Amino acid sequence: MGKIRAFLVFSLLLCFISSFGLQAQSSTTTTSSGQFDMTGFPLWAKDLRRGEIIAFGSFPFAYLLANFAHDSYRFATNNWDRRYAPKPFNAAGTIEQTQNEKILTLGIAAGGAVVIALVDYAITRYKRSREEREIRNLPDGSPIIIRRPLYGDEDDASAGGDQ
Repeated sequence: MGKIRAFLVFSLLLCFISSFGLQAQSSTTTTSSGQFDMTGFPLWAKDLRRGEIIAFGSFPFAYLLANFAHDSYRFATNNWDRRYAPKPFNAAGTIEQTQNEKILTLGIAAGGAVVIALVDYAITRYKRSREEREIRNLPDGSPIIIRRPLYGDEDDASAGGDQ
């Protein structure tokens, strides 16, 4: 029961941090085209939101993999008894996972999703630091060219310059 409480407290803490980080900046608005303006947010809030999206998006795949791995482990440790076979291969008299095994699988999947989000964060930090290093190593007087699209979205592009 203590593991369930710890998981619930951790989940509520993540939801609170996420909602606090998103509501901390009141300068963000919706533009006239309906897109959400992210310019007022600090970089850490954007990174936190990206990590949250990646963690929640990768959780179903992590759960599927963790569940199959745990079922395969049970199958192997019980002398390849068909009653313990993983889901697509199980027999008619299959022995289901206990409540503790289900919670363990859920925890492993949640941890795997968080690890995937942390790996993405590390890759993003590495790319940013590499770009900053390249800019710092430019000789003095070199122009820094930043390429941006001419129009913000397709509605502006289709309107053309007739306004």
